[in-house]
Amino acid sequence: MADEILSADVAICGAGPVGLALAALMARRGVAPGRIALVDAKALGQAISDPRSIALSWGSRMLLEDVGAWPLPCTPIHQIHVSRRGHLGRSVMDRAEHKLDALGYVARYGDVVDALSRACGRAGVQVLRPVRVAGLDEERDGVVLALDDGRTLHAKVAVQAEGGVFGEQADKTQRRDYVQTAVIARVTASQPIAHRAFERFTDEGPLALLPQDGADGHQYALVWCVHPERAQQLLDLGEEAFLRELGAAFGERLGTFVRAAERAAFPLGLNADPRFTTRTVAIGNAAQTLHPVAGQGLNLGLRDAAVLARLLARGIDHDGGTADALSRFADERARDRGAIIRTTDAMARVFANTGPHQALFGLALAALDTVKPARMLLAELMMFGRR
Repeated sequence: MADEILSADVAICGAGPVGLALAALMARRGVAPGRIALVDAKALGQAISDPRSIALSWGSRMLLEDVGAWPLPCTPIHQIHVSRRGHLGRSVMDRAEHKLDALGYVARYGDVVDALSRACGRAGVQVLRPVRVAGLDEERDGVVLALDDGRTLHAKVAVQAEGGVFGEQADKTQRRDYVQTAVIARVTASQPIAHRAFERFTDEGPLALLPQDGADGHQYALVWCVHPERAQQLLDLGEEAFLRELGAAFGERLGTFVRAAERAAFPLGLNADPRFTTRTVAIGNAAQTLHPVAGQGLNLGLRDAAVLARLLARGIDHDGGTADALSRFADERARDRGAIIRTTDAMARVFANTGPHQALFGLALAALDTVKPARMLLAELMMFGRR
């Protein structure tokens, strides 16, 4: 196997949901599946066993349906309740206003990877795993990827779709450390409200509870954004003490919290860069790492994949076609990427502090709840992006 030379039209570095979606979409749009190569450091079984919870918008469901990766195990979100801790005012978004089955869905990361991997397998996409890209050289007529198993992969274009987490990435041109850490866990409440998600803003950052059915009935995927020191304290607490702290921060809308699965944490920040070359481009988390508020990171990445797949399918067989496709991709994605980055950045920073102006944000939420066009516009941005 060492010294073997492989070839492809498109090499995708990272076989997470965004990389897999790009491969499946390109095959769907006419790119020869044997000329698409997915490279990932994890074995498929390791990726499928990943229990993390992710939010999928309605628009992302449509994309997954397009490539045959839907249905998959998930919990529909019918309503989203947004509030500010300690202040009056709240807003509720409801699927009925949009005449949809759901505003979005909560799924396991591993289940999404499994569904998309099956779609790529049926299409016949090349998958190289577990193997790492040890080096990448861009040449006039393509890219050369050195793999850590001794093989070399030649391609017309390379797509970086493996981003990692903030704090472990190289700094990009647009960077902000929120000085927040997300504590994640699976929790159970005594009085759950089926299919209702919550986004509650606190002095330290947003606290999200996403409905996710489990073996014990109605559960919630928790994403609790706090100062780093506070995050470590929460990780160190026993289960009962942790649940009391969660109840104090969230309130009593779901009764009391009675169970919490194993907790984990990761740092939060904005790290984005729209740059590309004639032969390389980044999508998803590799292009823009966002704050998890409103659950937009994966959905933005899947929209990246949809646009890039369409453009590469048109240009991959023509001289200069890949360079033109990557240039058009940057132009077409600028509005949506910019809108979501600005929105999540503002939500992460403006609400996460104290002061008398926070009462105004509570009033703004109340106003949003009474002004239907504004509420629907915000919901549609979250579901479909900037169009």
